Amino acid sequence: MNNFIIISAPSGSGKTTICKYLQKLDSSINFSVSCTTRQKRANEVEGKDYFFITNEEFEKKINDAKFIEWEQIHGNFYYGTLKSTLEKAINEDKRILLELDVKGATSVKKLYPNKSLSIFIEPPSVEVLKLRLEKRGTDNDERIIKRLERLESELSYKSNFDYHVINDDLDQAVNEIMSIIKNESKGVSYGS
Repeated sequence: MNNFIIISAPSGSGKTTICKYLQKLDSSINFSVSCTTRQKRANEVEGKDYFFITNEEFEKKINDAKFIEWEQIHGNFYYGTLKSTLEKAINEDKRILLELDVKGATSVKKLYPNKSLSIFIEPPSVEVLKLRLEKRGTDNDERIIKRLERLESELSYKSNFDYHVINDDLDQAVNEIMSIIKNESKGVSYGS
C-alpha cells in the first residue's frame, strides 16, 4: 500500500489548492502537517495547514533528528516533515497526503520507495505561473522573482516523480490525480 501520496510543484502551481480538493474527494486521505518558520497567512490554521514554529524550535528539531526531510528556502524560512508523522501512518496503515518541495519529495521517496506515490504538478507556462503568484497576493515582487528563479531547478526534478500532471484546468488536474490514486491503490498503472 502507498501510505504516502506526495504532491510537489513549483510555488504557485496550485499544489495547496489541489491537496485541499483531494481531501474533500477522498476522506480516507489525511493531510501531513509540516512545520515551517514562515509567517502564517490569513487563511491558514495552526496545526491544520502547518505547525508554525520559531527558527530556534526548528533548529532544535533538526539537531534532535526529528525530521524525515527539511529545507531552508526562500531566504531563511524552514519547512520540514516530522519522522513521527510518517511512522504513525505506516503503523496505522493509513494514507497521508504530503505537500512537499521537490527535494523533500525526493528524500521521502528514496527512504520509502514501496510506500510512496509521487506526483509532480506543472504550471502550463512561466507566464501563467507569474500571473498566479501575483494574483495570490501573498508575495512582494522580490519574492515572486525568487520563486520564478527556482522554477528551472524545480522542473529538473520532474523525472524523479512517478507521475506528472499539468495544472492548466484545476478540475481536470484534480480528476487526473484522483484517477492516478485510485488506480495505484488497485495496483493498476495509470501512465504519466
